[in-house]
Amino acid sequence: MDKDTIEKTKKTAELYFKGVADERPFDLWKSFDKELAKDLSLFITGQMYAREKIPHRTRQLITVACLTVLSRLDELKLHIQAALNVGCSPAEIAEVIFQTFVYGGMPATNQALKTLRSVLIEKGLWNE
Repeated sequence: MDKDTIEKTKKTAELYFKGVADERPFDLWKSFDKELAKDLSLFITGQMYAREKIPHRTRQLITVACLTVLSRLDELKLHIQAALNVGCSPAEIAEVIFQTFVYGGMPATNQALKTLRSVLIEKGLWNE
């Protein structure tokens, strides 16, 4: 892999996941297969998430929507934190989650809102 992709991977990972205390997918993958973990990270973070066709804020809100509809709560928690890191407001994230009700159903929306609330509480951003 070229140095540019490696640099983009590091830069994007720092942007999205700075301050995330939970296990990151890369760390999980690495515990099983270091070379595959590197390849996955270079592609997902260094090539997909580093693309500049849409802003990082938009990319993370799309990710939050997809993970909500799919009810992938561990990944959702990680990407809610990433969305906050790239400047999305809690209200914007909540609105995206509410929007997914039409496609994913209320149970998925409720679980996602609980996940959002737990992240906001952890970060000291929750005001009821």
